Amino acid sequence: MQWTLVVPVKPLARAKSRLSDAADDGLRPHLALAFALDTVAAALACPAVGGVVVVTDDGPAGRALAALGAGVVPDEPRDGLNAALAHGADVVRARRPAAAVAALNADLPALRPAELSRVLDAASAFPRAFLSDAAGSGTTLLSAAPGRELLPCFGVGSRARHRASGAVELSPGGVDSVRQDVDTGADLRAALALGTGPRTAAAAARLSMSGQ
Repeated sequence: MQWTLVVPVKPLARAKSRLSDAADDGLRPHLALAFALDTVAAALACPAVGGVVVVTDDGPAGRALAALGAGVVPDEPRDGLNAALAHGADVVRARRPAAAVAALNADLPALRPAELSRVLDAASAFPRAFLSDAAGSGTTLLSAAPGRELLPCFGVGSRARHRASGAVELSPGGVDSVRQDVDTGADLRAALALGTGPRTAAAAARLSMSGQ
């Protein structure tokens, strides 16, 4: 099964506010863009992924992600994360009604294509499925098979909400890079320990040089 991924990217000036323990206002937008670029580049390199659609109203981020090969659509609902993801899925299905769709976080800078493929292969057995984050309370990926609505419930406590919505929780082994999203300085250190993509590594080096 070939999947189309929907990746939401918040305007960079407002992104990653919880990283204030590790980066100041000037560096956080650069980190957020680096996370998104490394995430999308890895996703596009995954053999199970047929395409990536980014939902964003941030012009520079959209142009940079489009240069990687992602499709970019504006966040027309402008009503938060879940509305943006539902809109992205609707755009995909308007073009290809039988598409298998999955929402993927934009802050997975250590993402490995082979691990993402393992998760998507597991998801293909279910109408809807999700993968919890490294912390165990959130979600990094939510899938919907052809003919099924995505019904995203991302946000604080999303693991419980996705489970309550009827999505099957996936538990493949060896997919740490797909679980490790980055919200805090501790998360960033964990991602760096796994091995991030080149853009995040470069942005983290700038962070280190700044003394933060």
